This record gives sequence, structure tokens and C-alpha cells, in this order.
Amino acid sequence: MLEQEIKNVIRDVPNFPKEGILFKDITPILLDALLCEKITLALASKAREHGVEAIVGVESRGFFFGMTVARMLQLPFIPIRKAGKLPYTTIRESYDLEYGSATIEMHSDALVSGQKVMLHDDLLATGGTALAACKLIERAGGLVSCFSFLVTLDFLDGREKLKQHSGEIFSLVSY
Repeated sequence: MLEQEIKNVIRDVPNFPKEGILFKDITPILLDALLCEKITLALASKAREHGVEAIVGVESRGFFFGMTVARMLQLPFIPIRKAGKLPYTTIRESYDLEYGSATIEMHSDALVSGQKVMLHDDLLATGGTALAACKLIERAGGLVSCFSFLVTLDFLDGREKLKQHSGEIFSLVSY
């Protein structure tokens, strides 16, 4: 089962990025090309199922599989990055994290009005990052057809924040 394969590889890092946080490190997955292929196929299947027209990935770990899914499906990939990292005209959204605050941006012309997207990130915790990304997509005229994550931390209830934008919230691993 894919979920168990992924769980066997994810590394727990205690007290990162601050005391009391148990960080789920997905980077060991990248050492296993076959596992990466399985993940990409599973995420691409969800994107196809929802008829998405573009993949939006959130910096930086959302780029790992967001881009591979976009490439596999021959769809545009739109990066959402930390403030100040994109070179053209941007729109921005600030939000709170479980351990601080942040601001993200995307190019203002990245989406066509009404374009259906899959928003992908590595992990859904409290939902702050995904919600901020969703707001950017909607302000740019896009529609979030579905969300995809490698991991969800269900005990933090991040799904609740996202349901108003799309009830299609897909995750390969849940804790």
C-alpha cells in the first residue's frame, strides 16, 4: 500500500523548526525514484479525475511533486513563492503558521480567469499556507478544483479551513 511505503520513508525530526514541533521530513522520499514515480502517478490520477488545467505548487516542497505531475499531464505549473522571490508583478497574501507568520506571492498573470487548478503542497497542518495560496489563486481568477498533499496531520484540522474552497482534499498519508 502506497501510504505505508511513504510512511516508512518519512523521517520525524523533533523540535524543528522550533521546540515542540515534530517535523515530517519528506526529503528521504526523493532518494527513491520508484516511490517518487508512484506518488506522481497517484497525484496525476487525482488531477485527471478533477479535470484540472494547471498545477499550482507552494514553495518549496510543493514544487517537488507539483512540477512532476504538471509535466506528466502536460499542464502549466504555477509556483507560489515566499515574498520577494518572484521577478514580475505579483499578488501577495500574509497568513499565520503554527509557528510564526509568512507572506506568499504568485505572478499576477499566472492564471487565466476560470482556470481549474489543483493546489499541491507537501503537508497540510493547520491549513494556513494552503488557505493563503487558495486566496491568491482565486484573486488571480483561478478556481481550486482540488487540493493535494503528500501528508495531512489530521489532528490539526486543516481540512476544515479549505472545505469552503473545494471539498476535494486528497492526501497520500495521514497522521
